[in-house]
Amino acid sequence: MSQNRLWGEHGQTLLEAATICLVNVTAVGCEVAKGLVLPGIGSFTIADGSTVKEEDLGNNFFLDSSYLGQSKALACKQLLQELNPDVDGDYVDESVDYILANRPNFFDSFNLVIASNLNEQSLLLLANRLWESNVPFVYCRSLGMLGTIRLQLKEHCVVEAHPDNRQFDLRLEQPFEALREHLETTEVTNKEPWLLVLYKFLKVWQKQQGDGRQSPSNYKEKTQLRETIRAEMKSDEENHEEAIKAVNTAFGAGVVPSSLKAIFDDDACEHLHKKVSVDEEYDENSYSFLTSMLQSDVFWIMAKALKHFVLEENKGQLPLPGVLPDMTANTDSYIALQHIYRQQALLDADQVYHKCQDYLKQLSLPADSIDERTVRLLCREASGLAILRGTRIADEYEKSCRLQPLVEDNELQGTLTAYNFALRAYERFLSECGSIPGECAVEQDIGRLKSIAIKMLNDLGLHVNISDDVLHEICRYGGAELHAVSAFIGGCAAQEVIKIITKQYKPIDNTFIYNAISTESVTLTL
Repeated sequence: MSQNRLWGEHGQTLLEAATICLVNVTAVGCEVAKGLVLPGIGSFTIADGSTVKEEDLGNNFFLDSSYLGQSKALACKQLLQELNPDVDGDYVDESVDYILANRPNFFDSFNLVIASNLNEQSLLLLANRLWESNVPFVYCRSLGMLGTIRLQLKEHCVVEAHPDNRQFDLRLEQPFEALREHLETTEVTNKEPWLLVLYKFLKVWQKQQGDGRQSPSNYKEKTQLRETIRAEMKSDEENHEEAIKAVNTAFGAGVVPSSLKAIFDDDACEHLHKKVSVDEEYDENSYSFLTSMLQSDVFWIMAKALKHFVLEENKGQLPLPGVLPDMTANTDSYIALQHIYRQQALLDADQVYHKCQDYLKQLSLPADSIDERTVRLLCREASGLAILRGTRIADEYEKSCRLQPLVEDNELQGTLTAYNFALRAYERFLSECGSIPGECAVEQDIGRLKSIAIKMLNDLGLHVNISDDVLHEICRYGGAELHAVSAFIGGCAAQEVIKIITKQYKPIDNTFIYNAISTESVTLTL
């Protein structure tokens, strides 16, 4: 499968084990689900209590006239499953308001919940419930030529960040014992990997300096090392050419970056505690919640074990990733070098794994809560580990200093920010008036929407106004979705869901706004 090139086999395994819930069948909601069903999400459940109406046929290509009057949740569930029969699908003919009022634990059984185009009251009730249950939430809006995505994550760990410019950790400055023995006993020929060439001339450079420096740290010193290699190079020695090119990037890896130091210094890493008791009995609906809590704890247990290894057992250096770049060399030489790096990486990861087991025992947690494969992955990706702590959607509806940067000289910063607040006013209109602004009386609704927007901004402590042009545009749409816009927003949202489920790549933090008229977009932290 082509997606394995993006998130790998282990990422696909996580995706196939995930269960998601789609709340409210809209064009954008179906597009998000489509972007998850096609690559093979484990299972999905659609929750919507409405039936298919005439207006649904124009903006949602999943529906046609044969479904008029039928359950919207059932219709979309059947059509989504046709895209990938291997994915399990289910539906619930109930609105989000009914579910929250009668069985709020329903949402706790999912790994992630997606919702779209809700009114303000329903949005806040659902978002608060999911925050309390520690269930990731992705909320999408699509209205006319506008679209937004908001992620609500209490705590999310990114294991595989996939940085654009990954630096290979070669340890040439301070080689581990097996590597040092190999480097010093192997004759350097034009068939050996460039790494041996670079090590040979690095030793020469170190002697020339005479001050104990392990590797060149500035342009002048790196130029000296390159010239030293070039002076001894013959015309047909390609590995020497590669060594010269590698001087800029071959040194300095293996140190603890600031992002990882922040994880090591975090209170959750310093003071491990068990949030749940394994001896306690739980009902089925609380299982996912407890699983997510355990997953969070497991990350911090591994982080603490990693910290102990780095500071106490490895002289401040990270575990060896064991990954080598491509090199021009004969096959046997390269494989021998690769084997040395991989064996050391396994030894480092094994020490971290055994420390994890010690911590699990101290916390009375099952030994199989952490497996060796997971620890090896964490050690390989240690330099890129990140923790994201998000904010509640409900916090945006309260006075907060975080909103002040969006205002300057009594003006909202940019039209996209104005559109975001206008969409929120639109959702409040739905809650307070029980109708869609602009659906019947455009001019009258513009005035009502403006009053709601002014009060909303004043309640937030933002003494600004949204322009009449923006509010008029919101009303002019009359609640309509344009499928092209919904497809774009849905595709973007599906990518964010996959990032969260696979713990790969950094998701947006935390709001994405798109204007299809100007093809502008912006990401805001709200």
